[in-house]
Amino acid sequence: MTADLNNWGGRPAPHMDSVEGRFCRIDAARFADDGAGLFSVLGGAENDDLWRHIPFGPFETAEALGAGMGFVAETHNWRSYVIRDIATTAPLGMASYMRIRPEAGSAEIGCIVLSKKLQRTPAATEAMYLFAKHIFDDLGYRRYEWKCNNKNEASKRAALRLGFAFEGVFRQDMVVKGENRDTAWFSIIDTEWPRAKSAFENWLAPDNFDADGRQRRSLADFRA
Repeated sequence: MTADLNNWGGRPAPHMDSVEGRFCRIDAARFADDGAGLFSVLGGAENDDLWRHIPFGPFETAEALGAGMGFVAETHNWRSYVIRDIATTAPLGMASYMRIRPEAGSAEIGCIVLSKKLQRTPAATEAMYLFAKHIFDDLGYRRYEWKCNNKNEASKRAALRLGFAFEGVFRQDMVVKGENRDTAWFSIIDTEWPRAKSAFENWLAPDNFDADGRQRRSLADFRA
């Protein structure tokens, strides 16, 4: 943990505007403008499963998605972002900084909705790296959280793969879409970030991928 808190004065709220990596670009969401693009990859009956464990959605139209996400982000004081294709800037998904507590140096990454084109790609991993990097390297936060429905096995596997430590389950934490939700909690703290960062950067390096874009070593291998 941060060794000396005698002079702790909190940190700024997340304020990442636009950042580019090798595989993706992340822009601050402007849902009134981004609703149509996001709906094209996250909307429609074929994508209803993407919203299974999100407390709201799916949305029936682009206008509803833009208005709904804009309202939720504003009322909950989220910092929301669109993940884009690096070459075309087409939207591929979204995520938000949530439960932002600058006085404690803590924030959550959540409402992560990735299109099927983005899932299981280097761009998806790079996006999560860039979100974490802003929290720890730019802002000097002490804690970075990931929470999900305990039934969401894919999200729990993703958290562990990305270097988050499992902390436990809050039983009967919420009622979501008429169902009980037990919430699984994960985190990375500041002293764990250097190792996680090194693993991300080594995994994302060009020489970790073959000519067909397949990884040579897994992300977990670089943390071993």
